[in-house]
Amino acid sequence: MEQINNIQVVPCTSSNYLKPFRVNYSQNGTKKSWDFMRTHDSVSVLIFNTSSHCFILVKQFRPAVYMCEWEKSKPQPPEDADPDSEENPESHPDPPPASSGVTYELCAGLVDKPELSLEEIARQEILEECGYDVPVTKLRKIASYRSGVGVTGSKQTMFYAEVSDENCVGEGGGRPQEGELIEVVKVPLQESMNFAYDEGIPKTMGVIFSFIWFHSNMSPKYKISTNV
Repeated sequence: MEQINNIQVVPCTSSNYLKPFRVNYSQNGTKKSWDFMRTHDSVSVLIFNTSSHCFILVKQFRPAVYMCEWEKSKPQPPEDADPDSEENPESHPDPPPASSGVTYELCAGLVDKPELSLEEIARQEILEECGYDVPVTKLRKIASYRSGVGVTGSKQTMFYAEVSDENCVGEGGGRPQEGELIEVVKVPLQESMNFAYDEGIPKTMGVIFSFIWFHSNMSPKYKISTNV
């Protein structure tokens, strides 16, 4: 996961996951336009291991995060510089370490199998990414919400699943044939809120929200303190 090389940024002329569009419209008499991406809806799952009292997250390299960090590291040209001038060649600093593109996330996946319910898709993702076999009847819906509203507006449905060591039937790690390289990570319950609010740990909003949900809804069951 830490070995990233041969980086090339090329135009995206077609994609199985993203399709760019521009919508023109009028709002209160004012003409407007907005660029957006059409993409799949998704599911995510907060997994809690009742045997070890820890949350099961996934850790993976995200090229979009990595490239954002790389762009920020590039020096900005002077305001009066001519971008087409040979005297002002584009600076290409050394790329940042691969770790700058690695994030902690909930187990998640795209809703791209119309023959399956959201619960069935979530169950498959838990098995493939984290190695736990969970019946769909054990999945509890937390909430559905819009994600990336400025760019995609797609819907994500979050579930909660309790597992035990007995449910672990594999190592997880995703599907290598689809290019997935996923590391399963355990976050102890007692450390979870510090983990959520630690800005030095790159994570998605889903991790933060789901940990807060757990402490608000499930903490009495496990008799834990919600104090950070």
